[in-house]
Amino acid sequence: MDGVAVPEPEDYRTEAYRAPVPATLAGGTVIDTETAERLHGEGVAFIDVLPRPPRPDLPAGTLWRERPRNDIPGSLWLVDTGYGALTPAMEAYLLDGLAKATGGDKSRPLVIYCDRDCWMSYNAAKRAIRAGYEAVYWYPDGVQGWAEAGKDLAANQPELRPDE
Repeated sequence: MDGVAVPEPEDYRTEAYRAPVPATLAGGTVIDTETAERLHGEGVAFIDVLPRPPRPDLPAGTLWRERPRNDIPGSLWLVDTGYGALTPAMEAYLLDGLAKATGGDKSRPLVIYCDRDCWMSYNAAKRAIRAGYEAVYWYPDGVQGWAEAGKDLAANQPELRPDE
């Protein structure tokens, strides 16, 4: 964060997702890279909510392979779950993914992130808190903070969405 004081919205952010984010998350804990590293080492579940890049408009019959995301190792990538408004199917996809990551135990900690200065992770963390998760850690520096600390990244593919 670049020192810009950004207030928390009352609800979810629904536009301009790539922008400075708040320094706080009501009901959750905002963490830095050092804390993220410690939690990762303790085996805490990491949830990436970065949207999937759009598929290019290619001619019929053209093969296209989605690139893996260079991600924090062991993360569960729940694509497109950080938007301000989710369909019921996408909200269920997020909540099912969180349950998978925690073994259904809402007291188990979660680290939610995407990229730096991206409101998607804020929205998803807020949604997890509202769903009753008790130990939600929001890592706003995301993959960039992890990589800048010299930590390894690993290729990751998203969990299948309900419409796939």
